[in-house]
Amino acid sequence: MSDPEQPGQKSGDDETKLSPEALALLGKARRSFGISIGILLLGFMAIGVALVYRVMRDAPPPAVAEAVRLPAGSEVVSALNVDGTVQVTWRAGDAVTLTVFDAATGEMLRSVGIGTE
Repeated sequence: MSDPEQPGQKSGDDETKLSPEALALLGKARRSFGISIGILLLGFMAIGVALVYRVMRDAPPPAVAEAVRLPAGSEVVSALNVDGTVQVTWRAGDAVTLTVFDAATGEMLRSVGIGTE
């Protein structure tokens, strides 16, 4: 520790004034610090965005019924999984029918006969 009353040391404002070179060096250090902090913040934001994206992307798929029931001896023409439904077009003899099932439970919602005139 130094004694403020020692002879040979200046007191007052003369000690706090910096040379122009020192002021330029401090300005350069501040700019460098600001740029470094900005890059660090951008990196943290990128990590946050990546985490949110992965959480939203990896949401579990909607439930789909394991099986739907059709009459014995029927032939499936096509089956589609659309808008939470399973739509099955099937043929039994000469009759063609479109049946719509709930995709989650497999329960029949409606059935429409398809014929020619």
